[in-house]
Amino acid sequence: QVQLVESGGGSVQAGGSLRLSCVRSGYTYISYCMGWFRQAPGKEREGVAAIDSSRRTSYADSVKGRFTISHDDASNTLYLQMNSLTPEDTAMYYCAATPFIGVVGGSCAFRGNHWGQGTQVTVSS
Repeated sequence: QVQLVESGGGSVQAGGSLRLSCVRSGYTYISYCMGWFRQAPGKEREGVAAIDSSRRTSYADSVKGRFTISHDDASNTLYLQMNSLTPEDTAMYYCAATPFIGVVGGSCAFRGNHWGQGTQVTVSS
């Protein structure tokens, strides 16, 4: 069983930065696809960024150039560095992990994900 625990959310003003962390424990993947999703009130959950065990990264168009995803294999920790935040980035952010099964549209594919409990990011104007 995989457990994912996110942290690092909070409230910031527009233009500010936050760094989200997600610690993975339990089953160790030989190869993985991990990423960040977010869900704003009244909206569907959307993918934000992904990274796989080959260090291939992908980003939603709305965050390219502002967000950076990374993974520390030694500590099994996934990060999301978020810069130049805008109110449109306000959402609950979720960490997701799945064994690597392939690449779709330039991003590692998610299927049967494990999810964290989420961490809230609020950006005020």
